[in-house]
Amino acid sequence: MIPTRTNALRRGRFLLARVWLVVWGLPQTAVGLAIFLALRGPRRCHAYRAAVITRWRLHSGLCLGLFIFVPEVCSRSLLAHEYGHTLQSMLLGPLYLPAIVLPSLVWAGVPQLRRYRSAHAFSYYRFYTERWANLLAKRVTGDMPEGWYPRKERSRSGAKRGQ
Repeated sequence: MIPTRTNALRRGRFLLARVWLVVWGLPQTAVGLAIFLALRGPRRCHAYRAAVITRWRLHSGLCLGLFIFVPEVCSRSLLAHEYGHTLQSMLLGPLYLPAIVLPSLVWAGVPQLRRYRSAHAFSYYRFYTERWANLLAKRVTGDMPEGWYPRKERSRSGAKRGQ
């Protein structure tokens, strides 16, 4: 591949974003690094924009600062969604863990909430942490994130169209 000015600028921008993630998002990046180092066996890793993607045996994704952990078989939409969480980490810095990670883990892991979502046909991705990650991912990557729900258009009177 012939180096171009555009490629050099892109690499420089991603390097700056990685430095920002490590410095501003130190708490979550430190936890992500600990998980990365604790994973046993060969790790399949690659760079995705400003993040480090690691495949793991769990069936869910997790984003901790610079590190994104995804299942062995991972769709492009899940990757985009998890990158949305990386963008949240860039914006919130040390507030990312209490504002995004903890509520997200509760939303995903508490059995009563899983039953509520199932009983009311309420998507996991409708929760504010997940919806915001999707919005950021869509704007930055252009990919359709996992569980993407575009907003319904409203008429000028404020009523939803098509109702």
